[in-house]
Amino acid sequence: MARKMLVDEEMNQTNQEEAYYDFDLFVIGAGSGGVRAARFSANYGAKVGICELPFHPISSEVIGGVGGTCVIRGCVPKKILVYGAAFGSELEDARNYGWELNEKLDFNWKKLLHKKTDEIIRLNGIYKRLLSNAGVKLFEGEGKIVGPNEVEVTQLDGTKLSYSAKHILIATGSRAHRPPIPGQGLGITSDEALSLEDLPKHAVVFGGGYIAVEFASIWRGLGANVDLFFRKELPLRGFDDEMRAVVARNLEGRGINLHPQTNLTELIKTDNGIKVTTDHGEELIADVVLFATGRLPNSKRLNLEAVGVELDNTGAVKVDEYSRTSIPSIWAVGDVTNRMNLTPVALMEGTCFAKTVFGKEPSKPDYSHVPCAVFSIPPLSVVGLSEEQAIEQANGDVLVFTSTFNPMKNTVSGRQEKTVMKLVVDAETDKVLGASMCGPDAPEIMQVLWHCCCTEVWSD
Repeated sequence: MARKMLVDEEMNQTNQEEAYYDFDLFVIGAGSGGVRAARFSANYGAKVGICELPFHPISSEVIGGVGGTCVIRGCVPKKILVYGAAFGSELEDARNYGWELNEKLDFNWKKLLHKKTDEIIRLNGIYKRLLSNAGVKLFEGEGKIVGPNEVEVTQLDGTKLSYSAKHILIATGSRAHRPPIPGQGLGITSDEALSLEDLPKHAVVFGGGYIAVEFASIWRGLGANVDLFFRKELPLRGFDDEMRAVVARNLEGRGINLHPQTNLTELIKTDNGIKVTTDHGEELIADVVLFATGRLPNSKRLNLEAVGVELDNTGAVKVDEYSRTSIPSIWAVGDVTNRMNLTPVALMEGTCFAKTVFGKEPSKPDYSHVPCAVFSIPPLSVVGLSEEQAIEQANGDVLVFTSTFNPMKNTVSGRQEKTVMKLVVDAETDKVLGASMCGPDAPEIMQVLWHCCCTEVWSD
């Protein structure tokens, strides 16, 4: 989608007379990217409106909440559950450090769930205050685009409000995907998994990405039996192969049953639970079946094709390098564009949008060297290129340095779990091309490494 970048001044020159709009910017979707874009645009002096569906921990086509996926049903609640699950093994390890604990440790799932919900409600309120303090007008309801410069918001009582805007920003994120197998309605997605009333005794997880590995770790850490099914030989496709193998060993070491190169073919409700059948003829009974098989852009109900906004075959909004769609007045950031679906990236895209459109500073998001973490137990974190990517992209030789060691804490606790660190380096220049770590505190350590190597930090 090659097109000359037009900032506001250039657009104004194409009109003999400046049109009047209710808003300079109207944002549909108040998740990480939408809130960032709205706030920063308002700080540049723009009159901004934003709409979001009413709050609920489990999303649907008609409920959501200010804060979006990351805050309400993603990173934040997931990490709270990861922290909770990690205490199980910590308490086990504590015995060898002199702590005399009862043989049976009791865990109150409902208490953790209640604390998690309290926290996301608190953050939902904080995000609303951030918008209010920036002077952004918040509308609660479902938004859709009815023209290049017009949005319609359907309020909770069904009343429809129509507003004109010089610029419209789509920031509606993505939704969890369910595989098309018989009995799919018996499975749940990560939304429901974060709000289960009862902790499962036996969970089946289908998928090999972040969400699958993280929930397998959470449920196993809280005492459930867990079977993890995935299509490839190793989980976490796209990551460094050596680190993927480390994660797989750690999952098995923690008691998770791995089923590589296996698909689920059918779910059947029985008196004893959900019967799960695989393409290898295996059958097992589970309390919960989690589908962690990817997410799809949340664009279906926005009326985009009717107004000429181009979508790809997954429903993602097509944008240029400045996040502009095929309609010059309509833009999109975050997961709905299916570029790099991470919260910090949505924040970066929102910032670049505000700079481009209202800050008189055309800015392209930079997707190089984006750090990321998988909150398995223990976690994996990476920045830069994997070994495989470095070999494919490098012009010359690549040096690989690895270190595998037993953390000092484990020498006393007796836990048999190695930490692995890896650097991929350009042989000629000694430039670090990529770094990976799997072990305790890996995300924090990798974040420090990234901050040391980068001169520009995405900050709030």
